[in-house]
Amino acid sequence: MQVNMLEAKNALSRLVAAAERGEEVILARDGKPVAKIVRYQAPKVKPPGSMRGRIKVSPDWDSPETNAEIAALFEESAMRGL
Repeated sequence: MQVNMLEAKNALSRLVAAAERGEEVILARDGKPVAKIVRYQAPKVKPPGSMRGRIKVSPDWDSPETNAEIAALFEESAMRGL
């Protein structure tokens, strides 16, 4: 459904109810669409720890040797100006 701005100002509650029912509401200025009201859907966020048991981490991921290798890579890229 498309409505002009003046009508939208006077009927916001009705338009929001239409969006809640799944209708797409287009707001127009001088007959040209400028915005739309749609039903809000919350983003799907996985809770902390939901990947537990699915990711394998090397036992030496935080060893002094591994950290030295990573530091050397950073130093090398800094010398090349990256």
